[in-house]
Amino acid sequence: MALRPYWSGNLRLSLVTLPVNVYSALNRSRQIPLKEIYRKTGERVHRLNVTEDGTEVERDEIIKGYEVQKGQYVLIETDEIKDLKIPSSRTLDIVQFVPAEEIDDLYFDTPYFVAPQKDADEQTFAVIRDALRHSKTTGIGQLAIAGRERLCTIRPCGSGLILQTLRYEDELRDSDPYFDDITEKAAASEELDLARELIKRKTAKFDPGRFHDHYREALQELIEAKVENREPVAVENDQPAAKVINLMDALRKSLKEPPPRPNEVKPKRKTPAKRKKSPAKTGTRKKAS
Repeated sequence: MALRPYWSGNLRLSLVTLPVNVYSALNRSRQIPLKEIYRKTGERVHRLNVTEDGTEVERDEIIKGYEVQKGQYVLIETDEIKDLKIPSSRTLDIVQFVPAEEIDDLYFDTPYFVAPQKDADEQTFAVIRDALRHSKTTGIGQLAIAGRERLCTIRPCGSGLILQTLRYEDELRDSDPYFDDITEKAAASEELDLARELIKRKTAKFDPGRFHDHYREALQELIEAKVENREPVAVENDQPAAKVINLMDALRKSLKEPPPRPNEVKPKRKTPAKRKKSPAKTGTRKKAS
């Protein structure tokens, strides 16, 4: 199956222009799609487009509007939005380069893969990619996608490039109201030494494969148990939090814990509970897919 790009246009660096395709890097299929169901009948619930007086409206009769006063709107047609002429709608112009570590993690948002189009010059793409890699810098530009112009970064990723959208400065809240009440008093040296030792022992190379979505696993197990008419198996054992007498004791006890095994990916499940003998419910409910 041919890959469908999320955006197609030009990547431009000064006078160098290259046709590229941008693809979503997120795997949405890993999400479990739950539908809204009417409890009494098991039927799917659908949403209707209605006006304030309850009149149902066809989808092609709906346009956008900006409320200027209570109940008064400036009406905007879909085509008027599409026809907005801004350079970044068709071209991602790299206007600046910065060391990657200078960008605060708070600004990073959604990742995308960037690849040259079939008729593009791969040598030009390779030059841009390798120049970024050798200089250890990140390209900065703007791109109009998903109904708005996004600030974004461009950096090497294997044989391709990664585009990552950034949040604008005015989209982030000021941290002062949340941190104002926290004392700036320095930590006690003995406690700090124990904490640093604990961090040192637990420091390892980041392996994303070690981590998994416990909530999704538990939800999937609940769905399968209902389909098979049995009790769900606990995905993980509950581990009650130990009572902390004081920070020093907690740090010392933490240092006595064995370090996690490098190849440990996920915990074992409990032994499955016995199945119920009562028949499964019938009706219009179906297995989630």
